[in-house]
Amino acid sequence: MFKELFKKKVSQIIGLDIGTRYVKAVLFESEGDQIKVQSFACEQINGNAFTDREIRDFDAVGNALKKVKLALKTKKKDVAVAVSGSSVLSKVVFMDPDQQDFELESQIEIEADSLIPYPLEEVYMDFEEIGESKTHTGKVDVLLSAAHKDMVDSRITLLREVEFEPKVMDIEGYALGNAVREFANTEEGKASVCINIGASQLQLCVVKDDRVIYSKEHSFGMDSLIQDLSIIHTLDKQETEQQLVAGELPATWRQDTFPIFLANLNQHISRALQMYISSTHADRPEHILVCGGGANIEEIATDLENELGVSVSIFNPFANMQVSEKAAQQGFDKVAPQLAIAAGLASRSFNPCHM
Repeated sequence: MFKELFKKKVSQIIGLDIGTRYVKAVLFESEGDQIKVQSFACEQINGNAFTDREIRDFDAVGNALKKVKLALKTKKKDVAVAVSGSSVLSKVVFMDPDQQDFELESQIEIEADSLIPYPLEEVYMDFEEIGESKTHTGKVDVLLSAAHKDMVDSRITLLREVEFEPKVMDIEGYALGNAVREFANTEEGKASVCINIGASQLQLCVVKDDRVIYSKEHSFGMDSLIQDLSIIHTLDKQETEQQLVAGELPATWRQDTFPIFLANLNQHISRALQMYISSTHADRPEHILVCGGGANIEEIATDLENELGVSVSIFNPFANMQVSEKAAQQGFDKVAPQLAIAAGLASRSFNPCHM
């Protein structure tokens, strides 16, 4: 698959994932037919800078972005970023084939008016024809994406303040799908199910035949574990998170706090899977990929496998890539599963038609 990515010479673009707790970034370069991780960054955002994925503390996010820029040590400025949350919408609609873009656009606006809970002048919209519909005979599937302008503009303003230049604005679920499609060992005709366990969100993404066929966010994440740990061990939340990442928590945390979090995580994943199965009439997956901050918990794949009764493995998008010596020395392997969305965004370098 990697050979296909570099058939044409493309400009490098930094994949920049602005989460609620960390800003993560990945920059790829090509060496022959191989992708190489040139540099990466993972910088903590101090305090509670977000409310429902909307930025409230611009200084905190801006400071994290400045640290990311310094850590990357590159002159590249072009970035691909993503948005998510309740003010972001993506939906596949069904249209007549062989329409010109302006014809599609007028139809999309009619469709969007009934789907988007905001006046159309308050949102940015985009659409892309993704192929013949398998569910509606004689129609084509068109992916409609929309986000509130405040959500997009706030990120663009911050990025330009630190001299990044946003080239792509994606949706996180589809960025995760890009990572799965490009870097996971997907089987033709078989669905690949990936769950990103973030700080405040659980994102379920399903890729089949090189298309994202399902993507949904659920309100649950690592914040739940951090909060319980900070209460039980009387620690500041930021200090708790740092100790969890560094493996320096009191030895009893796996017994006194983790079981409750694991049970809640299992419940939310089971509910997310059931929603996917119900809405798509798909079979229960036999295997699940797990990534995000939650994937860094020791033995989490085994724990979830025992709870869910399905095969679970950690999704490392970089498993078959070369990694620069500098990145390896900076502990890249420890955070690799946390960089899945950033990897999906960085892969937009390989698709200039979408830039």
